[in-house]
Amino acid sequence: MRERLEYMANKKLIALIVTQICHSPFLGRALHFGTVRLFDLNKEPGGLSMKGDTNLASTYFLCLQTNIYRFGRRMDSISNEKQNLIIVSNRLPLSVKRVDGSFQSSLSSGGLVTSLAGLTKSTQFQWFGWPGLEVRDLGDREEVSKTLEAHNAIPIFLDSTLAHEHYNGFSNRILWPILHYQSGVTFDNTPWQAYKRVNELFADAIVDSAESETLIWIHDYHLMLLPELLRHRLTQQGKSCAIGFSLHTPFPAGDFWRNLPVRKHLIEGLLSSDLIGFHTDEYKQNFIETCASLLDARTEIPNQIQYKNRLVCTNKFIVGIDPQKFTDTLQMPEVQDRIRTLKERYKSVKVIVGVDRLDHIKGLTQKLSGFDAFLDDHPELQNRVVLIQVAVPSREDVKEYQDLERDLCTMAGKINGKHGTPLLYMHRSVPFAELTALYSVADVCLLTSTRDGMNLVAFEYVACQKERHGVLVLSEFAGASSFMSQGSISFHPANKTEMSEAIFDAIGLDAAQRKSKYEYLRDFVNENTRWDSICDGKLSATNIRSAKWGQDFTEKLSQRCKCPDKPC
Repeated sequence: MRERLEYMANKKLIALIVTQICHSPFLGRALHFGTVRLFDLNKEPGGLSMKGDTNLASTYFLCLQTNIYRFGRRMDSISNEKQNLIIVSNRLPLSVKRVDGSFQSSLSSGGLVTSLAGLTKSTQFQWFGWPGLEVRDLGDREEVSKTLEAHNAIPIFLDSTLAHEHYNGFSNRILWPILHYQSGVTFDNTPWQAYKRVNELFADAIVDSAESETLIWIHDYHLMLLPELLRHRLTQQGKSCAIGFSLHTPFPAGDFWRNLPVRKHLIEGLLSSDLIGFHTDEYKQNFIETCASLLDARTEIPNQIQYKNRLVCTNKFIVGIDPQKFTDTLQMPEVQDRIRTLKERYKSVKVIVGVDRLDHIKGLTQKLSGFDAFLDDHPELQNRVVLIQVAVPSREDVKEYQDLERDLCTMAGKINGKHGTPLLYMHRSVPFAELTALYSVADVCLLTSTRDGMNLVAFEYVACQKERHGVLVLSEFAGASSFMSQGSISFHPANKTEMSEAIFDAIGLDAAQRKSKYEYLRDFVNENTRWDSICDGKLSATNIRSAKWGQDFTEKLSQRCKCPDKPC
């Protein structure tokens, strides 16, 4: 910014203006984002119209009589320039395969890709992460890097042992349970050392690509040490960058961290960020209180943490989906054919759908137990209700997940033997077209998370219910429940009786009640999702749409970059 201001004739005057802007909550975004104008840039100085903070009007009026017109025109052109953005996640959103002796990459669907792709309207970004496979040969590494470069992706190569200890050893065996409110975790120093080493390798790979004023956006619990490691390296190179961190899981209260001896290192690692985002106010407040109790950080001002001469902002960012993608898919002829087939097959029963990754936090054993209780409580509904449960395979090489799958198969067999096959249990992934058809014909969606960052299945189900107005039955421990409880039926997943009653109530709602709940949820999903069409072949401009939260986060992070000492 400083170099750009040197285009102006009166540098002292411009410095005064920028100082005033940075300290004005209304005008702090005006020049950078171009969303609020002090004056109409399409008019010559003699006819400029004041727009904005009237308390500063007298200060700016004199400026308008001099070179401020040229300053405004220059800033208007700057606002059209793309902000440099580096996105960092443990795994790159691409799959890399060796085909006929060479490497090829293709863009993955869902997750961060769906939420972030539209940022190319305002940013030019690179994506750093592990490519998902071990590549030892230097020539092969060059080839992998080249194929990923076409998608603006930068690989960080890890050997298989280090990647395993980092991901499965520490991130998922130790951090994941704690983040999902589970106690009794046993610490192991070997995976902890791997976790630290991977975060260091990420920092080393990113620092040379970052320029001053680059925005760096780090994602999720695999990289909690990275903000501090990266800040140290950037400072050594004299680079000033804004670092943001988004956590896509819950964040528990401080007691759950008590048995983890490295908890201070993790929390301090995050506090080198300028902005930290959570999915709900509960998770955000838990983090703030943990910083205060564990590190004696100052947290008197809402959403703000003062620690070691750093000001860290925290905020809630509601992640969304692309509802139009579901609407468009539902109109495809083959999907319409599938919907007709499913409607005919289940024309005499109420259909309950569940779609979950096979994980303990999804409450799948609780779901089957609660459904069994529902059938016991309402024998009159035997052969009139069916639960179609999709359990998407996850971490199949981990014993705890293998045991969970065996338990679920056993429970499914007992329920069908007892009640006459009211349960269709599928342990497999379902193609997107089939999934939308299944959502569309379901009268109820049952989600039983014991802890969940958000659970976007709730959003997806609503996006497919324009015609049927199906009912969402949602665990109070899903992050989405914080926003969707008014339009859904809430319950405690550990209470079988409560779950049984919730299912019965959902099936019994009349058309007006279903419509009212659906319209509330539809409005929420649409209001919290902003879509920007883009059409290019690169990751930075894929044919996917961007969710509102990605735009909101980068805008707030950019504000922190321009005025880092300004209150949150």
